Amino acid sequence: MKQLIQNFKTGDLYVDEVPPPSLLDGYVLVENKFSLISAGTERGTVKVAQANVIGKAKQRPDLVAQVMQNLRKEGLQATISKVKTKLDSLKALGYSTSGVVMASMDRNSLFKPGDRVACAGQDYASHAEIVAVPQNLVVKIPDNVSFEEAAFTTLGSIALQGVRQAAPEIGGKICVIRLGLLGQLTCQILRANGCEVFGIDLNESLVLLAKQLSAHSTLNRNDPNLISACENFTGGNGFDSVIITAAAPTNDPIELSSEILRKKGKVIVVGAVKMDIPRDPHFYRKELDLRMSCSYGPGRYDVNYEENGIDYPYAFVRWTEQRNMEAFLMLLSRKAIDVKPLITHIFDVDNAVKAYDLVLGVTKEHFIGILLKYSPNDKKTLTLHQVRNLPVGDINIGFVGAGSFAQSYLIPAVKEWGASLDGVVTANGMSSKNVLDKFKFNFCSSDIYDLLNKEAINTIFIATPHNIHAELVIKSLAANKSVYVEKPLAINEQQLTEVIKAKSESDKPLMVGFNRRFAPVSVTIKNELANAGEPLVVNIRVNAGFIPKEHWTQQPDIGAGRIIGEVCHFIDLMQFFTGSEPVKVFAESISTDNEKIAPEDNIAVVVKFKDGSLGNLTYHANGDKSLPKERIEVSSAGSIGIINDFKDGVFYKDGKARKLKSSGKGHREEVTAFLDAVKTGKDSPINFRSICLTTLTTYKILDSLSTGLPQNIYLDV
Repeated sequence: MKQLIQNFKTGDLYVDEVPPPSLLDGYVLVENKFSLISAGTERGTVKVAQANVIGKAKQRPDLVAQVMQNLRKEGLQATISKVKTKLDSLKALGYSTSGVVMASMDRNSLFKPGDRVACAGQDYASHAEIVAVPQNLVVKIPDNVSFEEAAFTTLGSIALQGVRQAAPEIGGKICVIRLGLLGQLTCQILRANGCEVFGIDLNESLVLLAKQLSAHSTLNRNDPNLISACENFTGGNGFDSVIITAAAPTNDPIELSSEILRKKGKVIVVGAVKMDIPRDPHFYRKELDLRMSCSYGPGRYDVNYEENGIDYPYAFVRWTEQRNMEAFLMLLSRKAIDVKPLITHIFDVDNAVKAYDLVLGVTKEHFIGILLKYSPNDKKTLTLHQVRNLPVGDINIGFVGAGSFAQSYLIPAVKEWGASLDGVVTANGMSSKNVLDKFKFNFCSSDIYDLLNKEAINTIFIATPHNIHAELVIKSLAANKSVYVEKPLAINEQQLTEVIKAKSESDKPLMVGFNRRFAPVSVTIKNELANAGEPLVVNIRVNAGFIPKEHWTQQPDIGAGRIIGEVCHFIDLMQFFTGSEPVKVFAESISTDNEKIAPEDNIAVVVKFKDGSLGNLTYHANGDKSLPKERIEVSSAGSIGIINDFKDGVFYKDGKARKLKSSGKGHREEVTAFLDAVKTGKDSPINFRSICLTTLTTYKILDSLSTGLPQNIYLDV
């Protein structure tokens, strides 16, 4: 399918062929008819990408801070790799579309193929022929509303939410500052609400348009009579509310609002403006109310609402994102507002770059509402995108999932080993095309069966969200492929049981990405203690860092939480050092009333091993970020090996300390070991039973936390 893409590294804009997105649970697959360019927002996005590295850094100081933190924790080389991966990526543009439902897996069964719908959401309702959109960001279009009109729904919802924040009354006098597309829609909604509307802008053509369509009075910001005109319009009392729809790095809209408002009036900030609030003379003396309007309503930036499809109770949250979208379409249907005069340009998607020439000022021409049109295309549904046909080697790889981790560690390690990179599959077709171009895969797709059904591909790497690891492992083994899967192997015991059954029916190696046991410093300590002749004590402290509950890794049905998703690393490392199986585990978590903290994020775990060894894990997310993440101590028979965050180590024996060098956490080494095993026909470098025991132990940790009792670990494999 065709999609408008921006290269974040170079800033280049272009339309390219990419695989269509795959349909996921809770999503709706839509064939776009029209999409609306939000000139203000998208102009800013494009300009950030077109800036040089220093320019990007100045505009995103939050990301610079993350880079510096990562530099301290992981070192220069790892940080450079991550930054390059982030910079060298493709970005989707657009967030307001209209089209026809192709298929739906929404959990409420509201949408059927053929339904006319409007869609919202950055990275979802993109400028593309086909989009996959979460169910709460999709609404049906009334029969008497055209696709062209419905494409305005997201922008209309943003305007509507701003109006709701103002809580206008019939006859209320409202001023709208900045009369671009968002401002024009705001004026129309206010007028439909029975308000008297005054519009202000620097652009005279926009001032005149608002006067013609919706505002009762308008004036240029630079008009010397502006203040007196506002006083005359309000009878000397001042406006009840001012809604700022501008996007500009200036404080003028805030200062002007405070001057023209009545006492106890409201300033509603919808656009991104500078907000140095002057206390005197107006904000303090008038007791002005400053309110922020968050995009298109309650639910925005809430993962549970937007991505997981969990709606707010109607009685308690009357106007959500989705219900605002429905309300805007109702206004269109009843002809209370009219967006047709706002449409100045319609471009076929093939000519989308010309549309952005307008937005960026390359083409000097008046515009306000710019639509992209999508024509029938028989090839738009093809999942597989073949680019090259390079010969494949003995080990021919297909990747499922290719996020930043896979791009930073796994794919480079596979290339370094010398395996062939044949196909890559992601749920988002644009991301698979990006990885294809970057690493020179032969083809990309959004359908796993394009990998599984190709005989030449004999090895599958899985780096997807945790909840589908088990499913993909089972399918890959059934297709007679060797499998490398990132941790965890499975997120519950039922999944684990199904994987065990699939592995029993396959002779192909199955490897889980427990990289730390492959780190050279780990191997050195393991070898030094190999003949200790007595059980080991393994002490591990992990300063994990805080992750919000709404992050996907914390979602029970997606990431399964940090015990299953990350603690598994350290259970595996304990098994590696001891060379023994875990038989019992006990865990405790901190007690807190802070709802932001997941109890499972701050735990102490004791693991008893079959040979008498003990593993102690302190895993906490409430520490300071400046402290290195991981410290590991392994002691036995008068010797102690220490690993300091896999940056260096020390081995103590016979009263002497020997420094140990470290070259990372073992990502390259684990991939090498796995591919060597595949090439030679050997089993996985990590014993399958050991992998399953590690996975099972994480479940037993959760059981121990919930019961307060030690849990026995038994596995029949």
